[in-house]
Amino acid sequence: MSIPQAGSDRIESHSQLVDFLSNGEKPKSDWKIGTEHEKFVYHKSSFRPLSYSGPSSIETILKELQVLYGWKPLFEDQFLIGLEKDGANVSLEPGGQLELSGAPLDTIHSTCNEAYEHLNQVRTIAEKIDAGFIGLGAAPNWTQEMMPTMPKGRYAIMTEYMKNKGKYGTQMMYRTCTIQVNLDFSSEQDMVKKFRVSLALQPVATALFANSPLFEGRLTGYKSWRSRIWQDLDADRTGMLPFVFEEGMGFERYVNYALDVPMYFVYRNGKYINAAGQSFRDFMNGNLPALPGELPLLSDWADHLTTIFPEVRLKQFLEMRGADGGPWSWICALPAFWVGLLYDQNSLDAAWDLCKHWTSEQRDSLRKSASKEGLSGGIDNISIMNLSNQVLAISRAGLEARQKSNATNSCQDESHFLDILTKSAETGIAPADRIMDFFQNKWNKNPLKAFEDFSY
Repeated sequence: MSIPQAGSDRIESHSQLVDFLSNGEKPKSDWKIGTEHEKFVYHKSSFRPLSYSGPSSIETILKELQVLYGWKPLFEDQFLIGLEKDGANVSLEPGGQLELSGAPLDTIHSTCNEAYEHLNQVRTIAEKIDAGFIGLGAAPNWTQEMMPTMPKGRYAIMTEYMKNKGKYGTQMMYRTCTIQVNLDFSSEQDMVKKFRVSLALQPVATALFANSPLFEGRLTGYKSWRSRIWQDLDADRTGMLPFVFEEGMGFERYVNYALDVPMYFVYRNGKYINAAGQSFRDFMNGNLPALPGELPLLSDWADHLTTIFPEVRLKQFLEMRGADGGPWSWICALPAFWVGLLYDQNSLDAAWDLCKHWTSEQRDSLRKSASKEGLSGGIDNISIMNLSNQVLAISRAGLEARQKSNATNSCQDESHFLDILTKSAETGIAPADRIMDFFQNKWNKNPLKAFEDFSY
């Protein structure tokens, strides 16, 4: 989840909302890669989640990052709720999941090194306080009653609202983790094509990264329970966005969609004001019940865009949201997967040729099949395993065409980060399949064994 956004200009016209998105346009030479990943933090002695405060706690980890590694603190009221350094930030998810939102960097090598350094830092601190980190898409055995709360005002508002929307809103907030990557576009036309390709092929990422078959101590029947949660959460702000594939898609169309997504809050003077269910259109007219007579700031629009949760999200970049949290090496694989597809024009065109004829119903069915069956899924004559191999070949060609060498090994380009995915696609075995096998045959159906075999 995001930290409060910047932008103090008063919004007085609809065009400012559109301009906010179009201002993300960048020439190809300036395109960057921003990788985000979340992980669960737990007590090694009890395998329970860490609380916010105390000797062995989330707050302790944040303070130690500040002291030992020079991260700068971010506060809400008197609470330390995040850190920032060199364009990156560390933030807290509602259940204490720790997230690194990486800086915008030039290569997969750089973003992978950033993740490696961060995980080394937090692991060093965790070992001092008898804590551990685990990379999964969903907590394997924790119940909602076990989850701590973090002292962030937006989460209190969201929790109450989510209780009355769909089935799984609070499960998503408190008991799931993801890996995401943020990528740039050069123009409205470029944004639209990348948006369409990444939405249509998001089920491939879901299947390859499926890593949450366990939930509340049992097998769920889904390879990615995290993805299943997103299918029944809050239809107003989630899904595959069929309008993206329609004639006339562009910044204006996305703005009109976002304006109709109910608000959560307004951030003013360090406080979150509850505006749950209210309309940003009313806010534009000075008729927001939470702040009568007041017009929004650009920061309010930026905040509102962070409360929309489709499989791909548009802000001043495109955010890929379909993958489960996973093991260390998989954090580097996700940006490689999408950069290879979207940052080389030949690969982007080839990826679009694969999926441009699919219907909205097929795209939605693929999403559902990927969450349940993973790489063994499919619909009609589309096999997810075969599709994954095709898509990975296109991605690899795109990475090779970029010719971005490792600074320490000039013979190694970015394509090697796909090797772990290629092996999965060729064998049909994703992380979830390993967990299911271990649960049945190695762990004697004891979910706590996941902490031994899948912690960082």
